[in-house]
Amino acid sequence: MSPQPRLKFTVSISPDATDEELLFARQLGIPTAYCWVRDDQSNAAALKALRARIEDAGLQLYMAGNYRIAKSHHIHLATDQRQKMIDEYKALIEALGEAGIPVTTFTWEPDKVWSSAQRSTSRDASARHVDLAELKGRGLTHERIYSEQEIWDNFAYFMDQIIPVAESAEVRMALHPNDPPTDALGGVPCLIRSAETYRRAFAIADSPYLGMEFCCGCWLEGGAAFGDLLAGLAEFVPQDKVLITHFRNVTAPLPVFTETFLDNGYMDMYQIMRELVAQGYAGTVTLDHTPQFAGAYGQGSGTAYAIGYMRALLERACDELGFERPQA
Repeated sequence: MSPQPRLKFTVSISPDATDEELLFARQLGIPTAYCWVRDDQSNAAALKALRARIEDAGLQLYMAGNYRIAKSHHIHLATDQRQKMIDEYKALIEALGEAGIPVTTFTWEPDKVWSSAQRSTSRDASARHVDLAELKGRGLTHERIYSEQEIWDNFAYFMDQIIPVAESAEVRMALHPNDPPTDALGGVPCLIRSAETYRRAFAIADSPYLGMEFCCGCWLEGGAAFGDLLAGLAEFVPQDKVLITHFRNVTAPLPVFTETFLDNGYMDMYQIMRELVAQGYAGTVTLDHTPQFAGAYGQGSGTAYAIGYMRALLERACDELGFERPQA
């Protein structure tokens, strides 16, 4: 009997998902979901209720996070609110563990994702655009220039406090790279910008409970400076470090790129899907940022277009590698 591919497609669910939204996910054949929850939902009771609602719709809640906590500049830059935010993060992880939600996610981006003004793709769809020279021309975001060692020290301090809680709660943490993955923006070093910086982060944490969100878009944005994407999968998947994969394509590596539809960028996304299957990847694969379809066609159409394309890539990989095609 041929083996089954282990990866699972996933889709974002809003914290107050309607029956229609959950049905849409099921109609796409998606087995798992992830959700960014509000502060009032960041407790065990609310998370259990959210998980039950999603499971009642026939899905697994694989990941949940709180955007405000997971992307806090207080933690990244060691402000006087750092310990308060870390304590909130600890409470969230304990609540996730009690609710039986196995993965959460975070970044080390004090100013979140940086972008230039949107551009149109070759198919006249509005999409995220980055011109690194324009971003570098902006001023300081936090009043001064930080050294890279300061930011690494802050990361190590956070790991020292949070990893024991994650291990106790049995909740794994997926670290997303900086987007775009350059050296520094707004006076703050971009900590996770290459395969080598991931290796350094994993060495600091020294725990299987720190893994990565393997953002294909960021690897492609970084190009050679980030590292060979397929080699990265071959390195980190067997180590069980890839918990989540963000599936995204772009026009070119930095210094200038525009996000594209999956079939319209500089990367052959089939090669990524094939490598995920070949390596026995068992985490989730999710559509990341995508250009917008027009007007009333925008809601849901981008997701449906991408999932159909991703499913075709997966079926081709299964056929070529001798795996059984997954049943929708």
